[in-house]
Formats: sequence, C-alpha cells, structure tokens
Amino acid sequence: MVEAAGTAWSDNLSKAAPREIPFGSNAVRLSPLQWIIAGAVVFGSFYLVPSIWARFERFETGPDFRMPYQLSYDYWLYARACEIEADRGKTLVVGDSVVWGQYVAKDQTLSHYLNKQAGKERFANLGVDGSHPAALGGLVGYYGWGMSGNRVILQYNPLWMTSEKHDLQTTKEFRFNHPRLVPQFRPLIACYTASRNDRIGIVVERHIPLLSWANHVRMTYFENQPLAGWTLERPYANPLSAVTMEIPASSKKVEARPLPWDRRGMDRADFAWVGLDTSVQWRSFRETVELLRDRACSVFVIVGPFNEHMLKGESVAKHARLKRDIAAWLAEQDVPHIVPPTLPSELYADASHPLGEGYALLAKEVYRDPGFVKFDGR
Repeated sequence: MVEAAGTAWSDNLSKAAPREIPFGSNAVRLSPLQWIIAGAVVFGSFYLVPSIWARFERFETGPDFRMPYQLSYDYWLYARACEIEADRGKTLVVGDSVVWGQYVAKDQTLSHYLNKQAGKERFANLGVDGSHPAALGGLVGYYGWGMSGNRVILQYNPLWMTSEKHDLQTTKEFRFNHPRLVPQFRPLIACYTASRNDRIGIVVERHIPLLSWANHVRMTYFENQPLAGWTLERPYANPLSAVTMEIPASSKKVEARPLPWDRRGMDRADFAWVGLDTSVQWRSFRETVELLRDRACSVFVIVGPFNEHMLKGESVAKHARLKRDIAAWLAEQDVPHIVPPTLPSELYADASHPLGEGYALLAKEVYRDPGFVKFDGR
C-alpha cells in the first residue's frame, strides 16, 4: 500500500512539472518573422546611419580645399570629399603629400596653380598625406567610388622606390603610413605584422559604412580616442557637447618649415632604387590605374617631380632608367602622362616635395603638355 501511494505521488509530480521550453530562460523570445525584422533593422542601420549623418554634418570643401591634416586617416570623410568634388564636375588630383602640399599653404598647392592656369576652380585637391601607392590603391578601391566616371590626375612619386624599406619589401617589421589601406591577406606584405583578428576587422570595416563612420566620429570629435578613454580624461564633460556636427576647416598653415632642401641640412644620397619588376609600390600603382579605368575614369599620370639634385653615384643612372621604364609602361597602356623636367634645386624642400614656386612651375608644365590638353578636353 505504501508502495502504491509512492507511485501515485510520483505520477502526480511528473504531471505537475512544467513542460521544458527551448530557450525558456530568455526574457524575450522572437519568432522567425521577428528575427527577420530585427535583422533588417540592424543591418539597415549599418548603411542608413552614416547616410543620415552626412545630411546633417556640415562639410564644406570650397576653394583650395584639402583634407584637414589631423583627419588624414578619416577615410569615410575622404569618400564624402570625392563625391562632393566629383558631383561638381571637377578634375580630381589624387596622390600623396606632394599633391596634398606638405611644405606649402593650401593656396600654394598643385591643384591651386592648375586652377590658376585654368582661370577658374576646375581641379580638386584629393591628396592624402603619407598615402604611398600600396595605401592609395586601397583608398581609391574602397573609399574612392565617387571618382567613377570622372577625370583623375594621378601622381606617382618614385620616392617610394628609393629602398626596399620604402617599397615594403623588407621582412623586418616596419611601421608605415595607412596600414589599414594595404592588402590584408593577398598579396602578403612581409613587414606588416597585424594579427589575423585585426586584419579581419579591417576587411569588415571596408564593407560596412557604419564602422568607418564610427572611426570618423572618433577622429573628428573625440581626438581619435575611444569614447571610454575620452570620458575618463574628462569625467565632468558631456560627450554630446563635443559633437558639433562641423568638420574642421582646411588649415591655412604650413605643416612643415618651407626651406630649400640644402638649407635644411639634407645631403645628396645614393639611393638603393628597387626595380619595377620586383616593386610592391609600382605593382600597386599599376593596379590603381587599371582600377580607375575599369570605373570609367579618364586618367592622366604625373611622374614625380623627384629632386634629382639630391642624387649622387649610381642612383643618377638608375633613376633615369626608372623614369624611362615607367614612361614606357604608361605609353604601352595608352595612359596619357607627363614626366616633368626637374625643378630648380632651390624649389625643392626635400627629395620630392616642391615649395610654392615649384608647384607654380610644375602646374605650368602640366597644363601646357599636349597630352594633358587632350585629356583636359581643350
């Protein structure tokens, strides 16, 4: 009898036990349809938030615009600049700090003097400080869609081939500019030693506007610090007050002292030029030319202007051969180009950057070049 009673009690307990529900501990459970709706909202925000932000954030390019120096790594802003200037029908002048104007004010750059030759604002400065060809390829490829279908003046600086280190061929770890723009997996760059997780994050960022927008907000309004770090340094500050929705204007100041190279204590050098057949930078530049043409861009290339007054020893002949080989490839690919004559020695600030008068002289050489006249539609 006791056994029967125990069995009955056990049967009643099992009947009273609640039925096990999958994920029953979750406070909120979504149906399949709700998951689809939530996913659409989340992924839609990846694209809508940056677009809406761009409508309200004041960003004026204006005459003699160039990327603010402190925002050289703000690729989301660069993409906006490309779209704005291209929509205005301007010819986009693309390159490294030679185009940007390292030793000159913003009204002394190559694009400024090209505009002066044209008599109106027809050329836009889209140079970025430190954008060696391997980085420039990523900048154009992932953030330069606004260039599509436009005229582009592309500058190639042989400075990036003066050594295996500058050409990114060295196997020893080397910190170079704009590592987030170079190829992360293929082809591998031996001196670039970022972790696999970092590389994957960079690749994802390139394809999700929300992530590059978040970097833009951090660099523009929070002094390139994570929000947590910024607030720790300013415990009583309101983070929202820092978001002014205004981009810093292009600075009129000169970022480096504008003196001729010899007065700055620089000596002549015998550079260890790398060959075109092995150069990482040259391969990247060729791919950038091809990419722009695939995007229906009309491309004109400026080679240099390198300061040949600094050369000595075997590097003189090697550089001359290098220029011929670069010009030969451009001619073979039917790419209009100019290899301008070397500027007077006193018009160079270093191995590749002209001073103000040097840019004025370079603009004259480019503007009257027959290939450029045809490219320019005159």
